[in-house]
Amino acid sequence: MTYANRPARLNRIVLALLGVALLTAGVLALAAYSGRLGWTDTETPLVPGTAAPPGWVFWLVITAATLLALLCLRWLVAQLHRMPKPVSWRMEADGSAGRTVLSSRTAATAVAADIESFGDVSRADAWLAGPRATPELHLVVTAEPDADIPLLRRRIHDEAVTRLCRALEVGELPVRLELGFAGAGQRTRLR
Repeated sequence: MTYANRPARLNRIVLALLGVALLTAGVLALAAYSGRLGWTDTETPLVPGTAAPPGWVFWLVITAATLLALLCLRWLVAQLHRMPKPVSWRMEADGSAGRTVLSSRTAATAVAADIESFGDVSRADAWLAGPRATPELHLVVTAEPDADIPLLRRRIHDEAVTRLCRALEVGELPVRLELGFAGAGQRTRLR
């Protein structure tokens, strides 16, 4: 999850709270139905009328609710980490007998370690997305509070990104940089 996208974070928090409230209501309804709540009367009808619906209606409602709950959980898990999944790149030289397979995660980890070695960086995370010929680099960098931001940005571009371009044998590498300060709640997205 990117830190600069505050409406999305608020959206996820509100949806999580709504989900917890609905889950609590469901658990309370099941507990009331089974007679485990002392303050409810299991003999009182929930809706007017005395005829129970057919048995298949209950199974249909339970199946639909379970499917909806699983879909909501899948959506919630997808919101936790929205960066691209790592891919494997094949690098073959013309006329060579073998090939090299490189995971984008390995290359991204190397770039993050390179950036973390800068004196004014406390943490760096990196993701590489796209095909090997035209990858995109996503960086989330946490700098020390007294860091010189223009200098740090220039070092990231001129040193770390340049070394990665050379290693991947690509001419140009689009970079999305999200820069924050250690101990601060706010982050600034720089491109």
